[in-house]
Amino acid sequence: MSNLRFESVKAASSRQINSEEKVETKKATAIFGKNVFTIAKMKDYLPKTTYRELTKAIEEGEQITREIAEHISQAMKAWALNDGVSHYTHWFQPLTGSTAEKHDAFFEPDENGEAIEKFTADALVQQEPDASSFPNGGIRNTFEARGYTAWDPSSPAFIYETGAGKTLCIPTVFVSYTGESLDYKAPLLKAINAVDKAATDVAQYFDRSINKVTASLGIEQEYFLVDLSLYNARPDLQLTGRTLFGHMSAKGQQLEDHYFGAIPERVLAFMVDLENEALKLGIPLKTRHNEVAPSQFECAPMYEEINLAIDHNQLLMNLMEQVAIRHNYKVLLHEKPYSGVNGSGKHNNWSLITNTGVNLLSPGKTPKNNLMFLTFFVNTIKAVYEHADLLRASIASHSNDHRLGANEAPPAIISIFLGSQLDELLEEVESARVAKKVKAEANLWHGIPKIPELKMDNTDRNRTSPFAFTGNKFEFRAVGSSANSALPMTILNAIVATQLIEFKIEVDKQIKKGTKKDLALLNVIRKYIKDSKSIRFEGNGYSEEWEKEAETRGLSNIKSTPKALDIYVAEESLELFEKLGIYTRRESEARHEILLENFYKKLQIEARVIGEVVNSQIAPACFTYQNELITNVKGLKDLGLNKESYSSQINLVERISKHANTILEQAEEMRQERKKANSIEDIRERSIAYDEIVKPYFDEIRYHVNKLEKIVDDSKWPLPKLRELLFVH
Repeated sequence: MSNLRFESVKAASSRQINSEEKVETKKATAIFGKNVFTIAKMKDYLPKTTYRELTKAIEEGEQITREIAEHISQAMKAWALNDGVSHYTHWFQPLTGSTAEKHDAFFEPDENGEAIEKFTADALVQQEPDASSFPNGGIRNTFEARGYTAWDPSSPAFIYETGAGKTLCIPTVFVSYTGESLDYKAPLLKAINAVDKAATDVAQYFDRSINKVTASLGIEQEYFLVDLSLYNARPDLQLTGRTLFGHMSAKGQQLEDHYFGAIPERVLAFMVDLENEALKLGIPLKTRHNEVAPSQFECAPMYEEINLAIDHNQLLMNLMEQVAIRHNYKVLLHEKPYSGVNGSGKHNNWSLITNTGVNLLSPGKTPKNNLMFLTFFVNTIKAVYEHADLLRASIASHSNDHRLGANEAPPAIISIFLGSQLDELLEEVESARVAKKVKAEANLWHGIPKIPELKMDNTDRNRTSPFAFTGNKFEFRAVGSSANSALPMTILNAIVATQLIEFKIEVDKQIKKGTKKDLALLNVIRKYIKDSKSIRFEGNGYSEEWEKEAETRGLSNIKSTPKALDIYVAEESLELFEKLGIYTRRESEARHEILLENFYKKLQIEARVIGEVVNSQIAPACFTYQNELITNVKGLKDLGLNKESYSSQINLVERISKHANTILEQAEEMRQERKKANSIEDIRERSIAYDEIVKPYFDEIRYHVNKLEKIVDDSKWPLPKLRELLFVH
């Protein structure tokens, strides 16, 4: 764009990183966990007996006594003060989707008017932020302010450092005065405990020494970078996270030259800075690369225990925002910030690991180990089959609706990809004939193929599958890039726990009737393979044929968030959550309301932004250019030239009038429909009205704005164009 205002802003922001500004790559082993109060560091600050009791409590999930908490609070304070920390906060994850914190100073005056640093067990274990000001779905009234944050010892405290100072952050859960959870962490911890118990009970069929099963997770994080000055010149990006207008750049991703290409120097400086900060906080970032779309990138950590992995991902998103500003960038975590190119996801790689170091989703070399693998592998498939709608609801959001089913993301139909080798294996196990009486373990496998040793890349990956097996884990690819993974992982662990409980009941019934254990296991496995067959799909999930086939298989294809969320308050879901102790009915209903409210409010904001920008920026710019054309036409006419000499200008005037009038009319119609939707009392019906009546105006208005963008003088156009936003340097 030739507009001098933008040129000057871009010049100030898009400077090259010179040699003095380059970020130094630090040795990872030297800085990893530097700002984390790890178990190893606790050992240096705690009495031996307290340290032993603490580690035992964390490993076995036992409650920490007030006496131990007092020792820990003093150790934590000493460690933090030694590093120059002035404040502490309970760091929690309310139902806003982001993190929250309320800082308190260590400093307190004593009775003598002197200053002391104070931090007690009470301050460590519990604090009281305002519960009514966070989304609560009606659990708290506006006048009922009290809520509590409670320390989560399983996730270590850390020091968050900015240019303004250092703060000790203590990961916590957030509950109401009456005990209902108001966050993402508390239900996740309950789901983790549920799958631990259920998986351990089943794993003991194979190995009695297994007494704990840990859910592990690795989260691949995709994101876009945009120049900060251009971001600040786009009200839609600032207020909604995505471009509501903009004609697609002539060059986008069609040449596929960005994917895994050389990382631009300025971007690499940002990545190095981000990795250094992440490593200090114990976030084990391992991978960085260019993604498919221009200015799109990805980072990925090593696998961790699931609660810690999600804490780290939430912290990573905060870090990305902070570090990007230092490099004159803005990070875009919206699932679809630009129409016409790939959006961003957050691929969740999930597995189950025993205390003996065995990955329950990794095939072994012996019949017993392979039977154990088959047990957990098939139960996971059955869990997804039985509760596909719940899994779909867990990734439903206004922003993810733009991405699901697009040319780079899995569709709204939940299916499972296994790869040809494992798919054929399940077919053979299902159809194989096994003697009803098993005299020896070897006979069990007579006529049944042994599972070959699988390598990580034994089969091609299917990027169109929302839930794919990738060697020794399942990859849930449908999670959105801006999401808190706690919700989909709460649901996944809950449904797998439920399925494993049902599996054990069925196996035990057969054993009580006299069936040998291994045969009982195999009988139920074969039944589950047959029952869940329709969820397995090896083909192209983007094709129209798959939509038709999925319908014949009885698989849901719920494309809109309000309808996807219905399953949260279905009776079978309420019973599942209550049985596992993850959500009470009141908590389930509250979350349903919160998610609906979040959905329609985001559409409401987008509609308002569209109306404002159309009326105050785009239409005036069009009319300014149109007036110049009219003046030009009048001048040519006054010179006595024939009409053919200025027919192109007249044509432009007419086209501008047509498109400008349309966007103004459509914006006003949309405003009226928005007013009608706002008057609907039922929150579900209001959400559907926004989705089905208000939202269609967005694309219609965008179409005409994009036509105007192509014909209005570039220097007059008020917004940076996609061709500028997409190509960062």
